[in-house]
Amino acid sequence: MARLKVTPTRMNLNTLKERLATSKRGYKLLKDKQDELMRQFLDLIRENKRLREEVEGELSKSFKDFLLASAFMSPEFLEEAVSFPTQKLGVDISIKNVMSVRIPKMEFKVEENENASMFPYGYAQTSAGLDKAIKGLNQVMNDLLKLAELEKTTQLMADEIESTRRRVNALEYRTIPDLEETIKYIRSKLEENERATISRLMKVKDIISQEDSKSKAKDLFV
Repeated sequence: MARLKVTPTRMNLNTLKERLATSKRGYKLLKDKQDELMRQFLDLIRENKRLREEVEGELSKSFKDFLLASAFMSPEFLEEAVSFPTQKLGVDISIKNVMSVRIPKMEFKVEENENASMFPYGYAQTSAGLDKAIKGLNQVMNDLLKLAELEKTTQLMADEIESTRRRVNALEYRTIPDLEETIKYIRSKLEENERATISRLMKVKDIISQEDSKSKAKDLFV
């Protein structure tokens, strides 16, 4: 705790009281926000773990199918078979605000020929493994994009939690104690000044009483 450098006056005391009340309200709001962010963060972590395991499993199956296909096809023909895709794929990204965290919402934008097949090659000279691999990749793409969205959201949420934690700690361990210490100091100084003022008034009263007594005594002897 450190006392703020302010003049011990009633005006400053009232100002500091208002700042203290505002700081306490801000602390409560930030603490509630931190708790809610942590709850959502833990939910995201669990969902991210589940989806990552699922996506990695599906990708592993597709890679195995590609390996099997490459065992039955020459590298040149395999490369030629997948060189001309029938779909043009893009990603639309929008922003959603969740508790002051701007998280991304991702969605695939697919441009394709209505009459085109998912497979950009003929079936005569390709293996069933290649068909299975491409079909598996096509099915896992949405989950893969969702995983990327979740991981980015988790990262942004973690950054916001850390920022909020620093602000909460600054209020709890620095701002609020400093204000309370300063208010206590100003109150003690004002009380001390009041006691000194009362003491001076009593002395003045005693002096006036003594002067009155002397004046009455003189009047009696006249």
